[in-house]
Amino acid sequence: MTATSHTTERSRRSAEINRLRSGEPRLLIDGQLVAGTTGRTFVTTDPYTGEKLADVPDADDADVDRAVDAADRALAGWRATPAAERARAVLDLADVVELHGEELALLESLDIGSPIVNARKDIEIALQQMRLFAGLALEMKGQTIPGGAALHVTVREPVGVVAKIFPFNHPLMFACRVAAPLVAGNACVIKPPEAGPLSVLRLAELAKDVFPPGVMNVVVGDGPDVPDRLVRHPKVRRIGFIGSERTGRAIQRAAAETGVKDVSLELGGKNALIVFDDASITDAARSAVSGMNFMWSGQSCGSTSRLLVHESRHDEVLAEVARLVAEIRLGDPLDESTTQGTMVDSQARKKALDYIDIACSEGARIVVGGGSEVDERSLFVKPTVLADVRPDARVAQEEIFGPVLSVLRFTTEEEAVRIANGVPYGLTGAVWTNDIDRAFRVATALEAGFTWVNGSGAHFPNVPYGGVKSSGVGAKEECLEELLSYTHEKVINVMIRR
Repeated sequence: MTATSHTTERSRRSAEINRLRSGEPRLLIDGQLVAGTTGRTFVTTDPYTGEKLADVPDADDADVDRAVDAADRALAGWRATPAAERARAVLDLADVVELHGEELALLESLDIGSPIVNARKDIEIALQQMRLFAGLALEMKGQTIPGGAALHVTVREPVGVVAKIFPFNHPLMFACRVAAPLVAGNACVIKPPEAGPLSVLRLAELAKDVFPPGVMNVVVGDGPDVPDRLVRHPKVRRIGFIGSERTGRAIQRAAAETGVKDVSLELGGKNALIVFDDASITDAARSAVSGMNFMWSGQSCGSTSRLLVHESRHDEVLAEVARLVAEIRLGDPLDESTTQGTMVDSQARKKALDYIDIACSEGARIVVGGGSEVDERSLFVKPTVLADVRPDARVAQEEIFGPVLSVLRFTTEEEAVRIANGVPYGLTGAVWTNDIDRAFRVATALEAGFTWVNGSGAHFPNVPYGGVKSSGVGAKEECLEELLSYTHEKVINVMIRR
C-alpha cells in the first residue's frame, strides 16, 4: 500500500477550484434558485485538505413546504405532457450534464473525497441511466382484458409528488435517477446529502430551465429536519430512499404516521463473496478487492465486505488479496493515480477505525492496513484486510461502510451458504467456481437480491438492482420496474350495450 502526496494536479486546477469555491449554492424551488427562508447556511469542507468549500443553504420546514407546494402545482401540467416530450426533457438534462461533466466530477471529488476517476465514472453511469429511462418512456403500457359484457382497459398514471432522498457516496449519480419519476409524469423534490451536496446543487442550477417551474425541486438542510418534513408532508405520495437501514426504518415509520404512502428502500449490506476450491486464485482475489470498493474507501452498500474462502485455498487467496490491497494508492483525490481517497468525514473515519479495534479485540488478525490515517490533515483509513474472523463477530455481522474486508474460512458448500445468509442483510452476493451446477445451486440459495457468478461489483443497464431482508423493500432499481414503480395502474371498465 502506497500513499501519494501530489500537489501538481491541485495546483494546475487551482483557478477552477477557486471558481467553484467562490460560487453560491442555492436551493431550486419552483424554477427559482433561492436561499433558504431563514438565510442560515452550513459549511461543507474538502475532506482531503479540511478547507472550506462553500456555504450551503440550510433549509427548514418552510422551504420544504414551498418545494412540495410548487411540485403539487406543477403536477397537472407535467402529467398531461406526452411521455415522449417528458423523455425529451430528460434527454436534454442528460446533454447538459454531459456538457458540464468534468465540472460536476471535480465538485464531487472535492466534496466527498472520492478519486476523480471514480467521480467521472459516476457521471458516465448517470448519463446512461437518464438515457435509459428516457428510452423506456413508451414502455409504460397498460393492457386489455377480455370480458363478455365489458371492455377492461388498464392505464398507467403518475403517482403524484415524489421525494427522492439519497446518501453521499454517489450523490450526482443518485440525483440523476430522478429521471425515472420525471419520465413517469411525476413532479419531484430531491433532497441531496448534507455531507456532499455540491454536485447536486450545481445540477439544480443546470436543470433550472430544462423543466417547467416546480417539476424538479432541490432542498437540503443540515440534519434530519428537512428529510423528516419531506417524508411526512401530506402531499408527498411516493418516497424513494437510498441509505442506511436505520434511516430507512425511520422513513417507513414517519411515512406511516402521516399517510398511506408508497415507499421503496435500498439500504445497506454485509455482502459475501464465496470462493470455492476450484476457482482461479488470481481472478477471485482480484474480484474480491474490486468488489470491496476500496476505490470509494469501502463506502458502498454493495461492497462484498465478507470474503468466504474454502479452507484448502484460504492461505493462497488471502496472500493474493493482501498483495493487491498493498498496491492501492491513497492520496489526493484529484490526482489521476490515486486509487483510494478519503472517508467523507471524521465520523465515518472514526467508525471504520473503531470497527478495526473491535475486530482485533474479538480475535481477528490484521493482514494489511489497519490503524490510523496516512496524513493527520486528512480523513484516510488504510485499506484493511482482516483474517481469522468468526462468522458471529461484529465485523462480520454489521455494515462498516469503510475499507475493511473480513476473510472467513469454510469447509463445505452448506457451511458457506449458512455463513453467507447468517446476517440481517441481503443486498448482493458473489460465487466463484468453475462448477456450473454448484454456481446456480449456491446463487439460488443465497438470500440476496443481486448476485454474480465469477464476478462482483458490476451493474448492468436495465438489470434490476435491489436487496431483500434488511437491505431493502419495494421496486428494484436501474430498470423498467423502477420506472413503473412511479406509476399507479388504473382500470377502466367500458360497459358494452347489447
